[in-house]
Amino acid sequence: MDERQALVSFGALSQETRLQIVRMLVVAGPEGMAAGTIAERLEVSPSNVSFHLKELDRSGLISQQRESRSIIYSANYDSLSGLVRFLMEDCCAGHPEICAPAAEVAACCVPKMGKMQ
Repeated sequence: MDERQALVSFGALSQETRLQIVRMLVVAGPEGMAAGTIAERLEVSPSNVSFHLKELDRSGLISQQRESRSIIYSANYDSLSGLVRFLMEDCCAGHPEICAPAAEVAACCVPKMGKMQ
């Protein structure tokens, strides 16, 4: 991820509702959520959530897919990972022990051997 894309991504995340949407979609997993469900859970109007979803989609942090009459939104894990990598790229001036806690947090998402998903 280059600096320009990182700025666009951080700009999209710098608004409370959009940050909540991204976090909600990360938890929802690859199957995502319908726009109406997102609006209900956040207790905002459908037009409000639509505005925020459009901004997040434009930034590349989420993606959309039409299923019948609904649009399903999901987190773009590659873009989110790229954003984290961008932040950690020059980590700690060659002292990886400083970044170890962040690496441990990222390891929480790695499936355990033998565990079915």
